[in-house]
Amino acid sequence: MRFALPASLLCLLACTATPLMAASGIRYLASQKTWVIDTDNTTYAVGVNERGELQELYWGAKLTRPEDLGTPHSSPGRASFDSSETNTNGEYPGWGGVFYAEPCLKLTRADGDRDLVLHYLDYKIDGTNLQLRAKDIHDNIVVTLLYRAYPQEDILRKFARIENGTRQVVTLESAQSGVWYLPRNENYRLTYASGAWATEDQLVQEPVHQGKVVLESRRGNTSHQLYPWFALDENGQATEETGRVWFGEIAWSGNWKLVVEETPAQQVRVVGGFNDFDFSYPLKPGESLETPAYYGGFTSEGFGGASSQLHQFEISEILPDHAHPKVRPVLYNSWEATEFNVNEAGQSVLAAKAAKIGIERFVMDDGWFGARNTDHAGLGDWVVNLKKFPHGLAGLIRTVNADGMDFGLWFEPEMVNPDSDLYRKHPDWVMNFPGRPRSEERNQLVLNMARDDVKEYVFHAVDTVLSENNIKFVKWDMNRHFSEPGWPDVPPAGQKEIWVKYVRNVYEIMDRLRQKHPGLEIESCSGGGGRVDLEVLRRTDEVWPSDNTEAFDRLRIQEGFTYFYTPKVMMAWVTDVPNMNGRSTPLKYRFLVAMQGALAVGSNLNKWSDQDFALATKMIAYYKTIRETVQLGRLYRLYSPRTGEFTANQYVSRDGKQAVAFAFLHSQQYLRPAPTVRLRGLGQDTIYRVTTIDDKLMHAQKTYSGSYLMNHGIDLRLTGDYDSTVVEFDAVN
Repeated sequence: MRFALPASLLCLLACTATPLMAASGIRYLASQKTWVIDTDNTTYAVGVNERGELQELYWGAKLTRPEDLGTPHSSPGRASFDSSETNTNGEYPGWGGVFYAEPCLKLTRADGDRDLVLHYLDYKIDGTNLQLRAKDIHDNIVVTLLYRAYPQEDILRKFARIENGTRQVVTLESAQSGVWYLPRNENYRLTYASGAWATEDQLVQEPVHQGKVVLESRRGNTSHQLYPWFALDENGQATEETGRVWFGEIAWSGNWKLVVEETPAQQVRVVGGFNDFDFSYPLKPGESLETPAYYGGFTSEGFGGASSQLHQFEISEILPDHAHPKVRPVLYNSWEATEFNVNEAGQSVLAAKAAKIGIERFVMDDGWFGARNTDHAGLGDWVVNLKKFPHGLAGLIRTVNADGMDFGLWFEPEMVNPDSDLYRKHPDWVMNFPGRPRSEERNQLVLNMARDDVKEYVFHAVDTVLSENNIKFVKWDMNRHFSEPGWPDVPPAGQKEIWVKYVRNVYEIMDRLRQKHPGLEIESCSGGGGRVDLEVLRRTDEVWPSDNTEAFDRLRIQEGFTYFYTPKVMMAWVTDVPNMNGRSTPLKYRFLVAMQGALAVGSNLNKWSDQDFALATKMIAYYKTIRETVQLGRLYRLYSPRTGEFTANQYVSRDGKQAVAFAFLHSQQYLRPAPTVRLRGLGQDTIYRVTTIDDKLMHAQKTYSGSYLMNHGIDLRLTGDYDSTVVEFDAVN
């Protein structure tokens, strides 16, 4: 038995006016056959009912006395058409018996038996980790449910390990990570994000009705089209600041699926895990499969509260530098300046210009390798083009380092051009169905990364370049989705494993590269936001949200992105105009949009004027004074670009001593002033010194109290089209 008397006394002293709250952690209530997982502000409870089924009992705000939940009981059925099993909130229901809702596990045994009914077996608690095991009522098919609590972030993780303990092959046809149940209510609203290439992270909100809404990727990676995240609020009443919101996210960079289902009994449930489309995973006797992690959280502070929980969770638990979070360097990428026309002299000129404006990392993009002069050839041949770089990359890297920057390089390791030495040598290495077409996109085919020989080739090819050069950063790109996902070298029964093994081999390569090259950083890019999820973020330090860098479009893309991912990882480039939409915006506006994430520059510096260089130098220098607040602090979305002509976002540092507000006016009409900006998250009695980079602040007063800034607010002199400003607030007491 362990005691914590000092902590208990402190809690009693702090909470004499309120009920004593349960400490964070995991407990087993033996008399109720119930496990209670408490974070700092939430409770999740699972029990064993009278049929021996694991059953979710509660998920929401923290309970002061979970014992009030009572003993688990199954829910009654309705006639012979609506079974008790279907109406009961099964924690991990198999497809079998009289269960008719979306199952977590569906399988077929070699003898043709497809029935699966799971009953509780045993449990284990280890700190903030819980294991619950369930077994089929007849066969030795065991499912271990693994939970972890993240108390400070109010996040839970669950996933499943499915083990075949029988003497025959068992083929999994649907293997989900778990299911979340919400309190019974027939008036929930679903929020999710959809999109396409150059149109990522578009928020969608719709009421939940009886039936199913399926969010998924069938494309081989996370995808631009839908994102593995959801949020649900009661009665459609949650705002940015208030309201009860339940949210969850699948951590997987391949085919995933979320099924939001309202049952006939008005129970809303969200099943998530591997996409069962074209899915088949045979388990031989003794083999097992683990599903992706499925994260969930609850907040009573609206969508902003949900975002804040995810941001801090990603920073403190997910990202590679989570043990010691650091800010992202300001980056320059040479793609838009040179495209494939790269050489040592030209890149050196750009590097010198980048260094003068304060760039900290110089990245050379596509075109440095093989016969890569266009996107038609060379992909897969990761050998330096000696015509472009007669001395290899070493000369350019020395120049970049001498200019005070570190060096990064672009790769697209999972792809190959048919016009390449690699494809001519190994045409069997690409995904294909024999005798069928091999569809090309962007003149390239997809290497079958599920093959171990392909995995080893890719690892050694990238590793060789990194080992021979002082490279600190890899931009890892993926410019197409899967097609013809055949694997002819594997027996037909195992070919569909390609969807899982491909992704896990990519993860392995990234892990091995980082292990062999300490300090290496990686950017996840897939033609924009095609591979952004919580599992790839364990291996990558930043992501590329969209190929669309047009500043006005980016306001909305970046807003959607921050609903589920921290601004720290959000690469945001300043690029030339006119851009994707033929639109031209001021350079200052473009900088301020990009400064709301991890700032980078992608413009052709050879075309900049002296005034452009002067402004860029000023903006980059200023960004470095606020980037810790932007990247590691709390974001408040004050005015959404989805709802009007005006956008405003505020960031507050972790210690509360600095706040920064960005404001953007799309266009002014009828001489109307911009809305008053009321800040959030400040100290009521704290005095803040107010500074700005321009003359856009309406009032000349130098200091304001936090109560004034939050309740009265500030007025900004924004006029015309594409006007913008940033205002800084620093605590002085």
